[in-house]
Amino acid sequence: MARPTKAKAIVRLRRALDAVPELEQLEPGSQEFRESGSQQFQKWRRNTDVAIAHTFGEESRCIKDFREIKFFLESFIVRRPTPLFQRIYTQGLQSAASMLESMLEEIEEYWGEEQQPSSSSAVQENERTNTNEVFVIHGRDEGTRAMVARFLEQLRLKPVILDEQSNQGLTIIEKFERHSQVGFAVALLTPDDAGSLQDDGSNLNPRARQNVIFELGFFIGKLGRKGVCALTKGTVEIPSDYAGVVYIPLDDSGAWKFQLVKELKAAGFEVDANRAL
Repeated sequence: MARPTKAKAIVRLRRALDAVPELEQLEPGSQEFRESGSQQFQKWRRNTDVAIAHTFGEESRCIKDFREIKFFLESFIVRRPTPLFQRIYTQGLQSAASMLESMLEEIEEYWGEEQQPSSSSAVQENERTNTNEVFVIHGRDEGTRAMVARFLEQLRLKPVILDEQSNQGLTIIEKFERHSQVGFAVALLTPDDAGSLQDDGSNLNPRARQNVIFELGFFIGKLGRKGVCALTKGTVEIPSDYAGVVYIPLDDSGAWKFQLVKELKAAGFEVDANRAL
């Protein structure tokens, strides 16, 4: 089995690690766990097993260590949960998270970068199509953020909104970097701020917040211009250095939805335009 690229290995294991906090909220033995939580956990466990095996190999210490983690007692009875069951389950998830973090550190530290410059664009394109996650860059306009996020979900994509992700003791920039392993980014340029040239303070122009401009530039560098789309609301100043980036006005008629679908398709996503209706 061929070893995946460094970038692909990081994406796979990071996805497994990021799912742990949500799984920790489940309670073995509860009605919710019986109805859906158990399936959610088992799916994560299998996907993580496959990711580790494909990354390090079926005979590696990494996959053997992961398979030895105990999440439940041998005599686990769903109808009679006790605090001990919850403790074993939580400790198992914490052990898995520590292992995944160690694996990621190993890849970052010891795996060399792929020395194939001629095919780097093809690798980047392949990474995009292997995920359905779209990062939503936003300012203070929560209504616009929610509208765009719900539309992405309507297209069966997963919007990644930084505020909605768990902190896990990370700094803001560390949290941002962790959740930037996506296939596409949508920047919402909403008129949250106002600014002008220093010698023209009386002529203030509506602007997006500085974090939006910073993150827009970050994703242009990471995904290329093809992997980023900016949605503008009202009269908002457009950054002059980002010529060539697609800017789509958030019009009341909803035409922006079809234009965004077009850009997603151009970036390699398989989305159904009929879902934009």
